[in-house]
Amino acid sequence: MMNQGVHIITLGCKVNQSESEAIAARCRNQNGWENHGSNGDGGLCIINTCAVTQKAEMQSRQAVRKAVRSHPDAAIVVTGCYAQLDPDAFAAIEGVDYVIGQGHKHQLPEIVHPKAHFRSAAGTESCAPGPEIRHTDISGYRRFAPIHAPAVTARTRPFLKIQDGCDTFCSYCIVPYTRGRSRSLPPDQAVSAFRDLLETGAPEIVLSGIHIGKYGTDLSPQTNLCGLLKTLDAIEGGHRIRLSSIEPTEITDELLGVIRDSARICPHFHVPLQSGDPRVLKKMKRPYEPELFSERVEKIRSLFPDAAVGADVLIGFPGEDDAAFEQTRSLIDRLPVTYLHVFPYSPRPGTLAARFSGSVPQARIKERCRTVHALGLEKKRRFYQGMIGKTLDVVIEETRGQNNNLSKGLSENYIPVYAENASGLQGSRTGCRITDVHTEQSLKGAAI
Repeated sequence: MMNQGVHIITLGCKVNQSESEAIAARCRNQNGWENHGSNGDGGLCIINTCAVTQKAEMQSRQAVRKAVRSHPDAAIVVTGCYAQLDPDAFAAIEGVDYVIGQGHKHQLPEIVHPKAHFRSAAGTESCAPGPEIRHTDISGYRRFAPIHAPAVTARTRPFLKIQDGCDTFCSYCIVPYTRGRSRSLPPDQAVSAFRDLLETGAPEIVLSGIHIGKYGTDLSPQTNLCGLLKTLDAIEGGHRIRLSSIEPTEITDELLGVIRDSARICPHFHVPLQSGDPRVLKKMKRPYEPELFSERVEKIRSLFPDAAVGADVLIGFPGEDDAAFEQTRSLIDRLPVTYLHVFPYSPRPGTLAARFSGSVPQARIKERCRTVHALGLEKKRRFYQGMIGKTLDVVIEETRGQNNNLSKGLSENYIPVYAENASGLQGSRTGCRITDVHTEQSLKGAAI
């Protein structure tokens, strides 16, 4: 093969990012390919797709077409949620060589061997034309299939996927259809993978999953997220642990106690809200009332005054009238959330909500998204201002050259920080005294 390199283009959530990292690591160690990140030529180009919204699907198709144009020498591999949902959409794109659904993603390095397929610079192929499709119905899967990654990582904050799938079936959500039912990585395997990442020197490990609050409920014997966190927290080292998104109903007092008593678990809570209107939440099949969300956020703030508290908000769900939207806006306004992820609703084929009447005009959805986005920026601004003068625990992710003495890092409460006096500290934790707001999305400080 002319250039046995691999690079991966990842769309969507942290679980996709986690899987992409693991696939890249296995391709490097198992197949001997070089890692080209998301740039450069290579023998293999993998696009890990997303299908959570219509926009995500469009971006996935665009990414595949761009990869075909930009990497004529590479075998083009499409995987991820959109590939699971509609493999034919990618099989129809000229230049795609493999379409691999979620049920086979963990086998990707074996399916796409470095000598199995590559396209020469002249455009000829070394094997039969037409994409190879690996796809199966994953709705019956009950066993977690990890993409075992070797103990090699280029990230200072690698992901560890501990759970996959979802049993909730919210009326708007396509994820249970693209990811299957909830499945957990057994605790012994989770601990082993965690230790492997620590051996690389990672100063932070991010626990990810589609529904991590359900971790362990499918295992025999059953366990839970608190039990796993206690085990991981007991592992010695100078690292810290971060949780990805967790449902409000699963932010229990026990979980908050585990985090409060830990010197390693970051005070960062990303809590899906979706709507602040009880009627809309019920139509969404979300298993809580706005009051429960409010109570949990207030509880977090009382225990962790400087915690990051993020929220997902879905705007324009069928039946969301002006009064329902105002319920959402006012709830967010009065709660101590610190940042927002705002999504416009788009119907997902096959979901219950796709059949609902009462669609909201697109112009109205865009207007409401702008309103909530502006509110989120104001919340973030106030949060950042409140950090000035404080000392935060920062993982330095990137050091700059001699002409720029600021190094980029991430605080324990999920704030990008540009730090002075941090050259040579890449990949390590340091205290950083915050001196100013650097940009709309970051703080400035000095390592101490």
